[in-house]
Formats: sequence, structure tokens, C-alpha cells
Amino acid sequence: MSNVSLRNVRKTYPGGFEAIKGIDFEIPDGQFCVLVGPSGCGKSTLLRMVAGLETVTSGEIDIGGRVVNEVEPADRDIAMVFQNYALYPHMTVYNNMAYGLRNRGMPKPEIDTRVREAAQILEITTMLDRKPRQLSGGQRQRVAMGRAIVRQPKVFLFDEPLSNLDAKLRVAMRVEIRKLQRRLKTTSIYVTHDQLEAMTLADILVVMNGGQVEQIGNPLEIYRKPATTFVASFIGAPPMNLIPLDGGEIAAQFAGDSRSVAAAGVLGVRPEDLLISTDATATGGIALDLTVEAIERVGPETFVYGSREGAHGVSVNPGELPPGEVIVRIPGQIAPAIGERIRAIAPRDKLHLFSADGRARIDI
Repeated sequence: MSNVSLRNVRKTYPGGFEAIKGIDFEIPDGQFCVLVGPSGCGKSTLLRMVAGLETVTSGEIDIGGRVVNEVEPADRDIAMVFQNYALYPHMTVYNNMAYGLRNRGMPKPEIDTRVREAAQILEITTMLDRKPRQLSGGQRQRVAMGRAIVRQPKVFLFDEPLSNLDAKLRVAMRVEIRKLQRRLKTTSIYVTHDQLEAMTLADILVVMNGGQVEQIGNPLEIYRKPATTFVASFIGAPPMNLIPLDGGEIAAQFAGDSRSVAAAGVLGVRPEDLLISTDATATGGIALDLTVEAIERVGPETFVYGSREGAHGVSVNPGELPPGEVIVRIPGQIAPAIGERIRAIAPRDKLHLFSADGRARIDI
């Protein structure tokens, strides 16, 4: 059993700053949990508390049925992979991977077996005699992961391990990390600010903001049913369109369901759920009249940026759109002209409603 449980975990620094504000969740044995959120949300602090590199102000951290609040990092049976690789430059790849095992007094034959097995898994067998300076960034990250694998820990901890790699290599390494975790079946906690990385890696996704958990669950469920406007705008690229319901023409389109609208303050709709119509009278669950301000062609699809005349938007969280701006995501490269007036419609079952403060989802 290597499940990880956090029970009302808090972290308050001298001076009174509360970085972690009472977090509760459990990661079952063998699951891949990703902590995602903007810079300063507390995700790395939380990971460091699990690792034992930060003290816990209150609450409990349980690893494999043992509360580890007072346990030294070396005795928690965890292995951590950092973004800067942290390899010894004067040692070979083999010795970098074997170093921790030697310090623990492990017999040489077992060390050799573990190192060579990890090297085979990571496809770095031919690099064991090289020094870190002779490796590419992706190869160095594989060595850093190999050093963690040979420990055979209860839990792997990843602190933004791909942030120093170029975009193409990030994609390749992301796939490799997920394949590796599934093969080893080791409980893993992974920190990133990249929502795409989070969505593709996670069994369990924890969205954090301001030292708190905004939402936790399956990545696709969080995407389909965000619990708050923060989650709606942070998870998804481009972000969800958020439009205030203030009694104007948008609210009037919900005339048949006044109860939902009365309780709501913000309408949400994903860019891919909007369709462009040349019929000025076309309606769906909602219809938005826009002036095209910008076009982004990104290969197989196009993003159309439109503005609602005289509209004010909801823009209080990182990643949210500027006031009055709406994005429509359409397939292909054929798009309306800049300055053109268009109508964007979305079916009712693709709409999201939130409370005026953005803290609660409202069922339509």
C-alpha cells in the first residue's frame, strides 16, 4: 500500500502568510496525481511538504499508512525528480544513478542490477559511461528519472520536471513519463503550471488557486463540468468564454428558465462549442453577435476573436479573457474577415452557469 493522504494540511510562514489553507484529499495506490495551478498557488509548497522539505504547520500527511510529519525526507521512502536534473557533473551516468544506493550500503551486485534495469527501461544503456555534459536535456532528465527509479520508492514526486525542455521534447518526455508510471505502477505526484500537461498525465487532477483546492477529480470531468469560473478559465486552451448575466440580452435568452438565471451571474461556453452562422436570426441555446477583431490559424483549426459591442466581461483570474472578448474555435482555415459582423451560437446542453462570485456551478 502506497496511498498518500493529506488531512487538513496547512502551511503558515513567519509573519502570518498562509501558503496552504487546509487541504484534504487522498491518492490511491498506483495513481498518477497532478497538482496544477498558476504561479504562487501553493502546488510546489504542498509537494515539498509531502517530500519533507517543508514543515507542516498543522494537519497530517500519511504515506502508506504512516503519518510522516516528523519523519526525515530520507526516511519517507519517496524519490523526487526536479526541473534542474540535479546531477553530479563529475560522475558518469552509472554513478549518478548508483550514488544514493551506495550511500544506503546496498550490495554492489544489487546496485548493478537496479541501475542496468532502470537504464534499459529508460533506453539509456549506451550512455552509462558518459558524463552529464555529454548528454542532451532530455537525456539528462532520463538520468534524473533513472536515479529515482533505482530507489524503488513508495512514491515518486515530480517538481515541474519538463519546464527546462523545448516544446517538442516536452511532448515526447510527457508521453515517456506516463508510460513509465503505468509500467512501474508507483504512486506519483506531479506539479506543473501547464494545464495541457496536467490533462494528459493525470489520473487525478487537483486544480489549486490561492493555497486551496478549487476542484479535484478526473481530468475530463473537470473539463466538462468545472466547479468554478477559475477552473473553467484555467483548464482549457483557449480558455472558456465567461460572460456576465446582468439582465441584458444574454439573460433575456434564458427567459424560459428564470430560476437558473436568477441564481446565476456568469454564463460560460467553450470556444469549440460555439458555431458561426451567417444567418442573423439564427439561435441556439445562446446567440452572441460579435465583431471579428483577430484571427489565429493554428494548422487544423482557427481561433476567431470577436468583441461584443458595449459588453463588459468577467476578467479577474489568471487566464481569463479580456472584458467583452469571445473566442470561437472552428475547424479548418477558412474564417470570417476581420471587422465582419458574425453570430455565434451554442446549444443549451453546452452552456455552463456560475454564481455571480464565480465560486459555485449552477445546473441548468
